[in-house]
Amino acid sequence: MNNKDILKYIDRDETVALLQEMVQFKTVNEPGDEKPLAEFIKAKLEAFGIDAYVDDVSDNRANVIGRMKGSGEREALLFNGHLDTVPPGDIEWKHSPYSGALEDGKIYGRGSADMKGGLAAMLMALKAVKKAGLELKGDFIYSATAGEETDSIGAVKFVKEGGLDGVGAIIIGEPSSCGVNAAEKGAFWIEITTYGKTAHGAFPEKGINAVVNMNALLSELISYKFKYEENEILGHPTMNISTIKGGVKTNVVPDKCSVTIDMRTVPGMHHGDIIKDFEKMISKLASDIDDFKADIKVLNDRAAVETKASHPFVKLAVDTVKEEFNKEIKAAGVNFYTDASVFLPAKELPCIFYGPGDANMAHQPNEHVTVDSLMEAVHFYCAMIERYLAL
Repeated sequence: MNNKDILKYIDRDETVALLQEMVQFKTVNEPGDEKPLAEFIKAKLEAFGIDAYVDDVSDNRANVIGRMKGSGEREALLFNGHLDTVPPGDIEWKHSPYSGALEDGKIYGRGSADMKGGLAAMLMALKAVKKAGLELKGDFIYSATAGEETDSIGAVKFVKEGGLDGVGAIIIGEPSSCGVNAAEKGAFWIEITTYGKTAHGAFPEKGINAVVNMNALLSELISYKFKYEENEILGHPTMNISTIKGGVKTNVVPDKCSVTIDMRTVPGMHHGDIIKDFEKMISKLASDIDDFKADIKVLNDRAAVETKASHPFVKLAVDTVKEEFNKEIKAAGVNFYTDASVFLPAKELPCIFYGPGDANMAHQPNEHVTVDSLMEAVHFYCAMIERYLAL
């Protein structure tokens, strides 16, 4: 059997309709409410003849996992994606964010690109493989998880319950314009707070101004140099001073000021080392400035992850794109994080990110995915299942 025998079981209209239905589920995080969509996917998997179950994560939140058994000669292939989306925002959309409207070859809606398109394409690939009767040498696992847009609560539970046991490789269906990504930057978000002493604004000398102290700290932070080796795919790390909040009224000396900082790191960097550097910075300011006091709180800690472009699984994906679509590509990387930041630190596995849609559409008004890219993704997923689990 070759991939052409599998592809004949893919129906374009059915694939479009599936994604439209999935977009119509409102799974905005927070609160998430992913369980109804998880139940919908479970019903689809069972209709395809594939064993599936819904795993509750919290109130009205759940993962859904399906498994097609193989002979056990090879390790399993895991397809993964997330069920939740970000809010639609305040800007008016061309179509309702939950319409799944089809216009000019594009499917509109929140999550169409990020990343219900990938989940739908993976489902249709799984159906085609099942209907074709492809004999697998290893298990195929489909997992759709809750909460990736915030704390990856679903991925964490999936790993704790042994979801990666027996897995040999992972494909995550994040939007990649149907290219192969093999690395992602880490996300390290912190909150730094400086403290002072309140006083009447007419007598500032009687207080300690936390905002002024924060200004001194920010001057140090802006000139901070990361310790790192530039990554071939991801380049260099970045830092963004994201928010600042301090003071209560114009005529009151502020006794507290907080900033949040978003750092994107590259493989090889250790977030604990950054904290140590910032603590030294605070200690120095405390010795230079009377009554200077500050502390640090970690808000989000996601390691950078990478599968080398030379890895056989990455090469398999790149070669598949070339042979199936006559495209010459190289493995690339992304600046945002995915559930791979939970999976790969737990178990060292090769992982690629491949999905329909443009990553630049994620979190944007009028988010959409083209039908052509959706169908190309189904084709690619079928080919990867065949090449990794059957040949």
